[in-house]
Amino acid sequence: MKSSAILDSLMDMLPSIPAHHAPCLPIYAFLKQVARNEMQQLFKDSPKGELRISPFGEIVFPYHSMGSVNTLNLFDLDELIIFSFYWSNRGRYKRVLDIGANLGLHSVILGKCGYEVRSYEPDPAHHEILQGNLELNGIRGIETHNAAISSKNGEMEFVRVLGNTTGSHLAGSKPNPYGSLERFPVKLEAFQPLMEWADLVKLDVEGHEKEILLNTNRSDWERVDALVEIQSVENARVVYDHMRSIGVGMFAQKKGWMHVSSADDMPTSYRDGTLFISLQRESVWR
Repeated sequence: MKSSAILDSLMDMLPSIPAHHAPCLPIYAFLKQVARNEMQQLFKDSPKGELRISPFGEIVFPYHSMGSVNTLNLFDLDELIIFSFYWSNRGRYKRVLDIGANLGLHSVILGKCGYEVRSYEPDPAHHEILQGNLELNGIRGIETHNAAISSKNGEMEFVRVLGNTTGSHLAGSKPNPYGSLERFPVKLEAFQPLMEWADLVKLDVEGHEKEILLNTNRSDWERVDALVEIQSVENARVVYDHMRSIGVGMFAQKKGWMHVSSADDMPTSYRDGTLFISLQRESVWR
């Protein structure tokens, strides 16, 4: 198993420097390049994706191309920040929903941390790879579901973006999907009943977060926190308005995980990092 002392040091450091997680900072750009260089070298030295990353130990995650992005992008700094969050909060959370699980890296890391996990991935091709990656890592007991999450049960058209399958989405979630597309129906499962099981949610649904989050109320958040990717200015505004109206707090990576006090503090794309949603008075990084 290949490892990197630099990457291990970075993973050890990240929980102690939350204020420096903001993507606008020069230190963030530097750490992102360091992480990318180390991951490139690890995959170069181990073509089968057999890695050792502290504190998670041995990870097997073979290289896959997803159009304009590939497996290396799944190990970018924003993801490493979230992985360090999972590890740091093992005593706080027990059951995690991995919604928009992609190839399953978050589920693998969560399994390595000892969480109970339910994974949801609507693209059947990604879901098959996800299951294979869990098996390669010897992780048992994680429920995987080839389904999308929405505000209600049912079925909906899914748009697979062939040039970047990480950007695939439920129809209507993005106004102008680009490039070659495939469309097919996928199963929908309602979000609110799943919240009754979980105490942490990772939500990356490529624009559908507005539909999901606007159908929650304060009582849904009494026992669960969420790490959410916001995809647009419109989604940021309406999610902000809704969470403020029901008295649920938000903390933005783009603000060094400080409390969101206005719509301008909200992330509006993946480039702004993650939004943490919680009834807690302070971000759990602090």
